[in-house]
Amino acid sequence: MEERYNLENIEVQMALVIKLHELQRDVLPSISYSVLEDYISTVLWPKGAPRTLNQAVDDIMRIDAGEIVKSMAMQAKLQSGRSTLADYSDVIGGKNQYEE
Repeated sequence: MEERYNLENIEVQMALVIKLHELQRDVLPSISYSVLEDYISTVLWPKGAPRTLNQAVDDIMRIDAGEIVKSMAMQAKLQSGRSTLADYSDVIGGKNQYEE
């Protein structure tokens, strides 16, 4: 069985941390490792990780902050489409949750 360079590989994780720090420093100070990891698994590598470390690192280092933001906006839009107004009652003011 051939090795795939997925998100569990320590070398891929190191590249991910480097990219995370670059994004936090330059554009998205509040981005988390889990957001970046989710972007890679759902957008960048939806059909599986690359077969070579070189390709995995190249993919990670080419990630653009704008694409991450677009992906997050799309996910939020999809999630809001499945929600009801009751899900937002704490934001828009609804029945007080502390009433007895």
